[in-house]
Amino acid sequence: MPDDAPDDAAVVRFADMLAAMGAEPRLRIVRLLLSAHPEGLVVGEIGESLGITPSTLSHHLDKLKTEGLVKVRREGTFLRYTADAVALGELLAFLYAECCTRTKVVRPEDITCC
Repeated sequence: MPDDAPDDAAVVRFADMLAAMGAEPRLRIVRLLLSAHPEGLVVGEIGESLGITPSTLSHHLDKLKTEGLVKVRREGTFLRYTADAVALGELLAFLYAECCTRTKVVRPEDITCC
């Protein structure tokens, strides 16, 4: 294993993050919150945009929060969620390090879309 390989704790953390986004509604939530970055959205806006019932949405947001993919702050009676850009950046860097720098399996110019 290369000297700069991630430690076991990091691999577990990133696997948990990827598993959390492995559910289609949660991936949609993360993408929606990224599109609303940095302001984020209140729970009702997320549910309305994605057509997810409040109880189901609560479950998905809790899972994303537990895995560090989203942040939440209270604004009066509302909860505002934002994508955790730092955590998502770390996840992308973890994937990028293997596929695009060390092994060159994927060319970096093939994945930059913006």
